[in-house]
Amino acid sequence: MARLLSLCRPPVFVALLGRRNMSLDYGAREVFMAAVEAVQPDVVVRYGLQRKNDSVIIGGRKFLLQNNVHVVGFGKAVLGMATEAERIVGDHLVGGVISVPHGIQQTLRQHGKEHLLLKESSRIRVMEGAQHNLPDSDSMKAAECIAQLTSTLTDKDLLFVLISGGGSALLPAPIPPITLQEKLDVTRKLAAAGATIQELNTVRRALSVLKGGGLAKRAHPAQVVALILSDVIGDPLDLIASGPTVGGQVWREDVLAVLERYKLLDSAPAAVKDVLGRLRPRQEVEKDETGHVLNAVIGSNSIALQRAGHRAQELGFNPVVLSPGVCGDVRSVSHLYGLLARFACSHEDPPSEITAKVLKLGPEVGVESADLRRTMQSLEQARSQGGGTTCVLAGGEPTVELTGKGQGGRNQELVMRVALELRGLPLPPHGPVFLSGGTDGQDGPTEAAGAVTDGGLHEEAQRQGLDISSFLHNNDSFNFFKRLSGGHNLLVPGLTCTNVMDVHVLIIPQSKTQ
Repeated sequence: MARLLSLCRPPVFVALLGRRNMSLDYGAREVFMAAVEAVQPDVVVRYGLQRKNDSVIIGGRKFLLQNNVHVVGFGKAVLGMATEAERIVGDHLVGGVISVPHGIQQTLRQHGKEHLLLKESSRIRVMEGAQHNLPDSDSMKAAECIAQLTSTLTDKDLLFVLISGGGSALLPAPIPPITLQEKLDVTRKLAAAGATIQELNTVRRALSVLKGGGLAKRAHPAQVVALILSDVIGDPLDLIASGPTVGGQVWREDVLAVLERYKLLDSAPAAVKDVLGRLRPRQEVEKDETGHVLNAVIGSNSIALQRAGHRAQELGFNPVVLSPGVCGDVRSVSHLYGLLARFACSHEDPPSEITAKVLKLGPEVGVESADLRRTMQSLEQARSQGGGTTCVLAGGEPTVELTGKGQGGRNQELVMRVALELRGLPLPPHGPVFLSGGTDGQDGPTEAAGAVTDGGLHEEAQRQGLDISSFLHNNDSFNFFKRLSGGHNLLVPGLTCTNVMDVHVLIIPQSKTQ
């Protein structure tokens, strides 16, 4: 864990650990990095794939190792996942193919992450592609090799399918005669027209050889075990890399309805119409051939928050996990955190007006009323008893409305907006601190993963001649924080090699006199 932590905190932090008045800023950073460490690609495989003599235990199920293991994978984190999987199964590995982002091996070497690289003697073939996170001819070749490997398996084989974020672009295999460009054009037009992720996925599955359970069908009758590092809210298996190991029929009527809804059916390429014409109508039933599949989510935002909670407790905080599915407009999300902080700091007993506002806001930000009530109960208990510090943890992926052309991302903008919500509350060490960071280590096209703030940010910005509202309007959060106090508030962990969306940390101290 020290490899990651040394990148985002000053050496003096070590001396602060364990002190009663430990910096809340550093404490928030420590909690965040614990979350990131919990979902490292090698770590999630190590815990999700338990070796017991000549068998492995996955999700409570035992699978025999008889020199019968094959590995395929696709995604930004699967190189590290494959390295650990090969170490665990050893000589039982027959071979494999993984599709990873262009340049990832060189990047890992440059950042001293050799432990996530396969050895030269590895039986797993690494194929790089999808430059700029877009499907290309290289990722097409990788998908073809994966399809070929899976189609040769028998009922005596065990196939590990490693899946992480970015997997969809690394596994492009359109159904002939559709070309890759034709498929990309259709999905891009749908996205531009405002199609939902579910609608996009419906069309992608219909036009793909391997997505939508296609890979699992090709691997039949081999036993298939998918080890999944989720980067989607709620971990919906059919949406992560478009569900290559998830069964479910795609009906002709459903696909046509999506294309017609966005007036794209008439202009669709002839090859696309040809494939759609071959889809089964709803009244026909196709046998489900995915009964030989185990889908196991071994890394997710929930797992990251659980480990973050343990670290918060080790630091003397009282952790409470709000939700791993926070979403919606960044303005609404920031208002929620501001309300929770004011609820905790209120002198009213109980602060009923704030409670009503929090519960009303819940549906807008994807948080259930029960989770909001449970969180406020913990804050109320800390407030009434005094002398404790609550660490509210959450995750997800808020959205930002682009109104400018600045540099930044949703995490840095969220932190700026939360800072405005915290104005007027006590400053640390007696007032709240908020952190938001992307677990992939990059928030938008910047070197930062996010930032940390408290209620004094607005006044500090004014003293330095920085207009927060102007930076927000231009979506220029990164340059705001870079200019503010020399970038002290920025969260810069470097290459993390993983991604389970964002982590939010709201630390609220309570004193007996508050």
